[in-house]
Amino acid sequence: MELTANQGKNLIIEIGGKKYARYPVKTHLVTETDNILDVVEKYAKPHLEKGDILFIGEKCVSITQGRAYEMDKIKPGKLAKFLVKFVTKSPYGIGLGSAETMQLAVEEVGAPRILLAAFAAAITKSFGFKGMFYRVAGPQARGVDGPVAYAIPPYNNRASKIPLNAGKVAKDIEERINIPVAIVDACDMGAWVVGSTKDVPKKLLLKALKDNPLGQTNQQTPMGILREVK
Repeated sequence: MELTANQGKNLIIEIGGKKYARYPVKTHLVTETDNILDVVEKYAKPHLEKGDILFIGEKCVSITQGRAYEMDKIKPGKLAKFLVKFVTKSPYGIGLGSAETMQLAVEEVGAPRILLAAFAAAITKSFGFKGMFYRVAGPQARGVDGPVAYAIPPYNNRASKIPLNAGKVAKDIEERINIPVAIVDACDMGAWVVGSTKDVPKKLLLKALKDNPLGQTNQQTPMGILREVK
């Protein structure tokens, strides 16, 4: 199958005077019954070339680890219900703006750290500083994803936690395919690296993913290949 850009996305991006292709890789609907190594080997490996970097959406990895949860099965506690009242709503997604997703963050980080993060955010907000909550709470809180209506079912009604041992997962995949691997959280606001092998040029990768070439809807392309065009 030929790799082409997702609709509305450019295949080529220029960075530092060099051109790079971002090839999205389509897969079947990945579920908790899948092994991420097998998914990569089946769909991405046939297209890989020396010098490529494979990037994988963190939610895909979380799903295979059983860390995507139906919203009505998440039972928010009193702390989550209290803290969610102070979350600024974003047009880009739920984030921690629901009691259910806040509960996942509490489970991941622990009540003391979440309270410390909320306190730090409240204090610094009065001085015009933003983002302190996530700085203190850490990537486990930042990596909680809420459901969005445009996601492919059943994930339009599931929230997910950040993958466990993302760096080790990336290393295991690299050993299977002999290509540098990064697990990323990419959205239309930008991207950040959740875990990667040590030979991944993170600054370059993040610049290449700033417009999220994997897409945000039903493209079913949870991974992609970054390749310099010479």
